[in-house]
Amino acid sequence: MESGQRLCREEVNISAGRGTYTRNGFIYSSLAGALLTSTSDDSKKVVEVLRGADENIVPTVDALVTAKVEMSKSFRPGDIVISRVISLGDSQSYLLTTAENELGVVIATSEAGASMVPVSWSKMRCPLTLQEEHRKVAKVQPRFIEATGT
Repeated sequence: MESGQRLCREEVNISAGRGTYTRNGFIYSSLAGALLTSTSDDSKKVVEVLRGADENIVPTVDALVTAKVEMSKSFRPGDIVISRVISLGDSQSYLLTTAENELGVVIATSEAGASMVPVSWSKMRCPLTLQEEHRKVAKVQPRFIEATGT
């Protein structure tokens, strides 16, 4: 069983158990593992997906996965970001990634209004307040930096 796979229709006598979730009247797997069915105390059929403790499930290309993304630890409104287009969406959107080391935030402004300075791959510091903020910092390659001045 793959994560995100539709298992069956949710009905009065069928409910979602461990390793599953419901959406739009169907029960889906929330993790990769073995499909099991059991009967609850009220005689309902319970659909579950379980995996062994020693299994190490790694997503594959085109796999559908469930994830929790913490955007505030990577970007803030107003940041200038270098990213790569990985898919064309509709006429008004694109799917972008900053998963490569060279991609991420290149210019950020602190709450104090100062241009922030990178201190690691995941943090930038305000030169006025010395307060650090989480960012996915781009490792800008020297060949992309323009010389300013003569």
